[in-house]
Amino acid sequence: MKPKAFEVRRVVVLGTGGTIAGYVAGEVGVADLLESIGAPSGVTLVAEQVAQVDSKDMSFNVWRQLARRCAYWSDVPDVIGVVITHGTDTLEETAFFLHLTLECPFPVVLTGSMRHSAELSGDGPGNLRDAAQVALRPSSAGRGPLVVFGGDVFDARTVTKVHTSSVGAFGGYPGPIGRIDQGPTGPALRYFAGPEARHIYAPPELNARVEVLYAYAGWQGEGYAEAEARADGLVIAALGTGNLPAELLPLVEATHKPVVIATRTHAGPVLPLYGYAGGGATLRRAGAISASFLNAHKARLLLMLLLSLELSQHEVRRVFEEGLF
Repeated sequence: MKPKAFEVRRVVVLGTGGTIAGYVAGEVGVADLLESIGAPSGVTLVAEQVAQVDSKDMSFNVWRQLARRCAYWSDVPDVIGVVITHGTDTLEETAFFLHLTLECPFPVVLTGSMRHSAELSGDGPGNLRDAAQVALRPSSAGRGPLVVFGGDVFDARTVTKVHTSSVGAFGGYPGPIGRIDQGPTGPALRYFAGPEARHIYAPPELNARVEVLYAYAGWQGEGYAEAEARADGLVIAALGTGNLPAELLPLVEATHKPVVIATRTHAGPVLPLYGYAGGGATLRRAGAISASFLNAHKARLLLMLLLSLELSQHEVRRVFEEGLF
């Protein structure tokens, strides 16, 4: 991380909309959100509105704007970190996109809320305060984008939304990598793991199309041919450790595009263990690629980036199966 030897330090808060920006009669901008929290001692919070969209409408264009603004602010000497406010439905995908594409010397922290400002016990101000505190700490640098929710600090690779309405909506196996609490002497941030290596995949355009299919008992491949025809690659949220009904095996064998096998199970890796028709071992021999521990929507995003970079299937397999992300 570059040294910051300035009296006034700044944390930039990039707003994109979402529940944290919502209230009954409309929406508020990120500058209004900052009025609900006090700036940390010795730090100035700077508001910048990048977008005002519900997270279901998040797009590559907004992701690219966020990456560009993070890169811009990283060259401003007194800026020590960035916070991104975001709707919760696709927050994990934005975090993972930035994890895969953004080289940034300072902390980038995403947060949001499950309750808007007009509700009792709105969680937005507390989450925003915590995210700002995490963003200004040197110990947060070098970890890639982080997600802060309810005091927990999550890695972008493993974090996922685990509940539709709870204020503790975010989790992900094996759990948070850190915790920030507001103690009697001020905020206390603790990390339980060190930074890990990251690999950057940043195509100029995200122009590959990847479809996600979902396995279920009795699936005989309905929708597979149509998805394959219109996509550059497929991701299947498979069963258990990465198994599919036997009827899918010949479909995968006949597919010349990348087919990545994730799991619909909440946690755990894809392991090519079973040698029966449709088992993980036979799918791998048929050419399928293991998603490792990535869920289906993160596997889709990684595959889109790799295909947009025109990597070969051999190179795509290596990235996924060696965990080069």
